[in-house]
Amino acid sequence: MSVLDEIMIDMSIVLGSAEIPIRQMLKMSRGAMIPLDCGQDDPSLVYVNGELVARGRILVDGENMSLEISELVKKSRN
Repeated sequence: MSVLDEIMIDMSIVLGSAEIPIRQMLKMSRGAMIPLDCGQDDPSLVYVNGELVARGRILVDGENMSLEISELVKKSRN
């Protein structure tokens, strides 16, 4: 076992975002649709520990979803 096996990271895959009033959210029921600020062909964003590291696209196969990485984001040097 590698020492790296025990290191935890926080990974988020962002499909898009939306801003809606809380009153609208409270009125929603199961199956409600929330429009996102992106299109079907826009890349999903991959964040690790809060930092953007990659872009990709979501693949759906039946009930399974996966992410295909299409671009690694170079870290900006400050």
